Amino acid sequence: MNLPASPLTLEVIDLIGTMVSRFHDEYEAAAADHQLTGAQARLLALLSHGPLPMRRIAEQLKCEPSNVTGLVDRLEARTLVQRRPDPADRRVKLVAATDAGRRTADRLRSSLDFAREPLAALEDQERATLRNLLRRILA
Repeated sequence: MNLPASPLTLEVIDLIGTMVSRFHDEYEAAAADHQLTGAQARLLALLSHGPLPMRRIAEQLKCEPSNVTGLVDRLEARTLVQRRPDPADRRVKLVAATDAGRRTADRLRSSLDFAREPLAALEDQERATLRNLLRRILA
């Protein structure tokens, strides 16, 4: 049997929801400023950590592989990503951000004021505590 959530838990849930919504809105606007859709920006951000196979990209973005193909096609046409064979299995195609793609992802990330400015108001120890709590929640 589920117990009712405490008022504090409900308030935390509402605050997290508000943060997610505000972050999403700002992320979409920042992507548009770089002539990207939100999905294209998320793909570039994902690839800025290293190349990935198309199937893994679909899992990470929680979409169908056919959607990833379209995203990659559009980013490849702008020379922001490239497809290449996986050296471990040449049947598998990896998608990698180009230098231009990584620079675009970096510029987009640095333009996200909503997340950065409020966090800057916290002291280092407060940010570390928040990070550690978020890691525990997500583990």
